[in-house]
Amino acid sequence: MSSTRSRILETARRLITEQGPRVSMADVARAAGISRQAVYLHFGSRASLLVAVVRDMDERDGIRARCERALTGEEPVEAFRAFLRAWLRYAATIHPVASVLLASRRDDPDAAAAWNDRMGELHEGFLLAARRLGTAGRLRPGLAPDVAADLAWAMTSVPVWEQLTADRGRSADEVEEHLVGAVIAALTGDPPPEAARG
Repeated sequence: MSSTRSRILETARRLITEQGPRVSMADVARAAGISRQAVYLHFGSRASLLVAVVRDMDERDGIRARCERALTGEEPVEAFRAFLRAWLRYAATIHPVASVLLASRRDDPDAAAAWNDRMGELHEGFLLAARRLGTAGRLRPGLAPDVAADLAWAMTSVPVWEQLTADRGRSADEVEEHLVGAVIAALTGDPPPEAARG
């Protein structure tokens, strides 16, 4: 990746976190110390810039590889548990940018494009995991894999993580522990570890 492209992405990410997704191409150019034409040369539109910002965050963190690695685990439930943990730890990392994009996606098509691009890929991981649980006979009776994927995806979404940490003051570790247990219980019918110990 060119140094100019990297600088644009880093500047855009910082500005989104500080000012929200309404940041313009001119704002990014000014803050990066380059011309607006240079920004457009690398990113043809504001939407493509926002999508590139979130994809770059994913690539730098290696979240896709970690999720894929988690899902290769031999036992389907444990593989899904590892996938959930990988995702929730990453949700904590991307929360500042993700919450800004989410908050404005209803009236900002560019923010919506960036959000939908990343959440669509994440949902594919949930669907793969849920289908594997279904094939192994581990989904609770009457729960189809596509519904299971939707439930798990929603239960571990950035807004849920944010409500539990920011609004309710729970630690990220505590939220991870309880959400993983709740999702596994909801999909498989297995009791959460706390209930099993009780």
